Amino acid sequence: MSPKKENEILQEEAVETEEMQEMEDVQEDELTKAQKQAEEYLNMAQRVQADFDNFRKRNKATRAEAFEDGAREFIRQLLPVVDNLERALSQQTEDESFKTGVNMIYRQLIDVLEKRGVEVIDRPGEKFDPNLENAVMQGTADEGEPGTVCAVLQKGYRMGDAVLRFAMVKVVES
Repeated sequence: MSPKKENEILQEEAVETEEMQEMEDVQEDELTKAQKQAEEYLNMAQRVQADFDNFRKRNKATRAEAFEDGAREFIRQLLPVVDNLERALSQQTEDESFKTGVNMIYRQLIDVLEKRGVEVIDRPGEKFDPNLENAVMQGTADEGEPGTVCAVLQKGYRMGDAVLRFAMVKVVES
């Protein structure tokens, strides 16, 4: 082979090598861009997933709170029924089977309320607590210690920390 032909072959190989190097550089750049874009998409997907998890937790808490609010409101509306059943039981009657039936209904209702976490606020003889009771009358010193509840005029009820109805009480003067 002649030196001229060898030189041409070497130049062609050099050009091909240079072109291949340029193609590799372009491919590396494209690969780097694709990796960066994939990383951005992954970060975005992780943020969206975290946002959705937070939304789901907030929504669950909001639903539970709304359910409890509804339950408290429903129980508030039942309290006059409890009062009326207690009044009916306190009346004298000759029909013992009727009184027994009313007592059974009353006990069943009270059991349901207790299972739901409803507690009676009925604290005669204890120190007056404005967070649980409304003082509507004042008693005399001979009715008990000053600042204590001497009579409960209407029972109060609470469910957990929420007072459903404040007890109406008579408090001994201080």
